[in-house]
Amino acid sequence: MEFSEWEPLYTEILADFGFDRSEDEASARILADLLRGRAGALADLRGIISGMDVAVCGNAPSLASEIDSIMPEHLVIAADGATTVLMANRIIPDVIVTDLDGTIEDIIAASEKGCFVVVHAHGDNIPAVRSVVPRLRGTRVLGTTQSEPFDDIHNFGGFSDGDRCVFLAKASGAASVALFGFDYDDPDVNDVKKKKLGWAKRLIEEYL
Repeated sequence: MEFSEWEPLYTEILADFGFDRSEDEASARILADLLRGRAGALADLRGIISGMDVAVCGNAPSLASEIDSIMPEHLVIAADGATTVLMANRIIPDVIVTDLDGTIEDIIAASEKGCFVVVHAHGDNIPAVRSVVPRLRGTRVLGTTQSEPFDDIHNFGGFSDGDRCVFLAKASGAASVALFGFDYDDPDVNDVKKKKLGWAKRLIEEYL
C-alpha cells in the first residue's frame, strides 16, 4: 500500500485513539538513527517472502492449538508475542514484525538464529526502541513507521503487529497468506485492545 493510500486511514486511527503523529515521527527518527549503516535491505526481505505461501501468526490464545496446521512449506511471519508460542513449539519464525512489547529475549534469540526482524516505531515505544534495537545483531533488521516513510524507514500499511504482518506479506509478493492465531472477538482483552482488533479486522478484510 502506498503512503498516499495509507495516510487517510492513519489519520483516522490517530483521531480514534488520540495518538500524536509527532511522537510517531520522533520514534521513527530514533529508530533510523539506531539502524543507520546496518539496516537490512528491503530487497533481501522481499526476496525471502516473494512467491511464498505465508503463514501469518497472531498472538491470540488459539495459536497454540493451530500450530499443527502450519505446513512445512509455509514461510512463517510472527506478530511480536507469537514468537514465544512458536519457539516453544520448536518453530523459528522466518520474519518477526514487532513493536517490541513481546518477550524481548525470544525475539533476540530468533534474531540470532537468522530471523529477519521488522521493528516498528511509534510514539509509545521510544524507550523500547532505544534499549532493544542495539541488541539486535547483524543486518537482518528493518525499520517501519505508521507515518510517512523516509530513508531506511518503511511503511507497508497496517496498524497493529498482526495486520502489519499481512500488509508486509502482500507488499512483498507473497503467493498466499494464511492466518493463524487471530481472534478479532477475543473477550479477554481490554477496551483499547478490542479497538485495535477491530481495526485489524477492518484493515485485513477491506484492504487485502
